[in-house]
Amino acid sequence: MLNRIIILAAVVGMALGCNPNEDYTLGDLTPPTNIAINAEIVGQTAATPNGDGSGDVKFTITADGALNYRIDYDAADGISLDNLPTGKATRKYTKLGTNTYLVTVVAYGKGGSSSTATKEITVQSNFTPDASIINNLTGGSSKTWVVDQSVPGHFGVGPWSDGSSGPDWWSAAIDEKVACCNCFYTTTFKFSKIPGGYSLEVNSPDGAFTKTGSLAGGLPGIPGSGDEGCYAYGGGSGSFSFVPSSTGIPASAPSTKTAILLSGSNTFIGYGALQKEFEIMVLTSNYMYLRAQGTETGNAWYLKLKAL
Repeated sequence: MLNRIIILAAVVGMALGCNPNEDYTLGDLTPPTNIAINAEIVGQTAATPNGDGSGDVKFTITADGALNYRIDYDAADGISLDNLPTGKATRKYTKLGTNTYLVTVVAYGKGGSSSTATKEITVQSNFTPDASIINNLTGGSSKTWVVDQSVPGHFGVGPWSDGSSGPDWWSAAIDEKVACCNCFYTTTFKFSKIPGGYSLEVNSPDGAFTKTGSLAGGLPGIPGSGDEGCYAYGGGSGSFSFVPSSTGIPASAPSTKTAILLSGSNTFIGYGALQKEFEIMVLTSNYMYLRAQGTETGNAWYLKLKAL
């Protein structure tokens, strides 16, 4: 009985304590102000106004009333905001030559209020790969490669994150794709050293392999959706360049820190990826191990190829 009286008194007290005429506020929701984007282009001098060619830029973002920041480093490839809780980050721009990028920053304040600022930066990126990479990939003139179905892990999936450098989630067994998608193994990739640059020729007699039915970059004839399989594709050719890898995997991970960057939309290596950049993890005269962003958000795909 006593417990019931106590509970009743508490309920009455709560009711009496609520004033329907009382105003409630969320406090100051003024969005952040005075956003400053400081972009220190590494190696920038009067003689080298766009940097030393490394492509490295150190960002420091500040704003009055900001609790957190997000940043997009290049509006030209679509807005994709990275979390930047400390307001500091270093970005390596890998597009060769002198290029101008529009950087977008969103500063967040109390209650989710936000303000946006943009800044253009011009960065120089020069890159010459190690001579052994060129020689191993092209044989000095041209060399043809295929996915090596004879070894486990010739295809694998892991997280697309700075903390992972391997197929942590799934790894293919020997000949795993023969039954469903033998084109994965019959497509050849011919890398050539040509005057003034490099080229890739893809020969796909049994179609192009895709995991989602939509090879990013728009390969001719590939449908926008579908199950994993081989899709009609007449082959293609295009140029490519070597760039410093931008995936940001741990420095201790085995990698050449060099990537193959495909141009255009007619070529691919093994499968279609959201990006045209394939980081060379390992490369010898007859073995190549690649990492690239997968077609599903958050996935990294791994490929093992052998020279013919």
